[in-house]
Amino acid sequence: MPLILETIVTTLSPAGALHLVPFGLIQEGDDYVLAPFRPSPTIENLEASPYFAASSPRDIRVIAGAVTGRRDWPTEPCETIPGRRLADSFGHAEFEVAGVKEDAQRPRYRGRIRHRAAHAAFIGYNRAQAAVLEAAVLSTRLHMLEPAKILGEMTYLAIAIAKTAGPREREAWGWIEDKVAAALGPDARILGREDR
Repeated sequence: MPLILETIVTTLSPAGALHLVPFGLIQEGDDYVLAPFRPSPTIENLEASPYFAASSPRDIRVIAGAVTGRRDWPTEPCETIPGRRLADSFGHAEFEVAGVKEDAQRPRYRGRIRHRAAHAAFIGYNRAQAAVLEAAVLSTRLHMLEPAKILGEMTYLAIAIAKTAGPREREAWGWIEDKVAAALGPDARILGREDR
């Protein structure tokens, strides 16, 4: 299995509109592959301008927010490509598309790094952040997975939220629980509002 890095990817539309979305970048030698499913604004943007930035957010709410309709996060101009990157990040990389493997469902864009930079010190892992990340991914699979599977995994992930989450992680978890409950019903809530 390849190494996959969970990031925030940003692209620009031909009109200059920013599209910000969580994406797993697939390592392929020195390059990273971006493989969005059709239809996708990311695909449209890459076809118009073959560049993207990938940022590692300091605030897990960016990932939870993006999968629950909250995409208005501060960005800054990129250094070497036309585009913008997430402002509050541990670091970012700027990519130029070096090749495309066409596919009717999921084309693969091989990105070559043109620039990378660190922006903030990383001093430790937080289990609640990892739990929010996993729950965010689950929330994008509601149409693919059985409800029992989703609820079982959310129940396990909620342990890390209850034990280690700060205010940001609790808010992010709440957004995801709202999305899951909207799809599966109010009984899908694992943590009550008072636990967040």
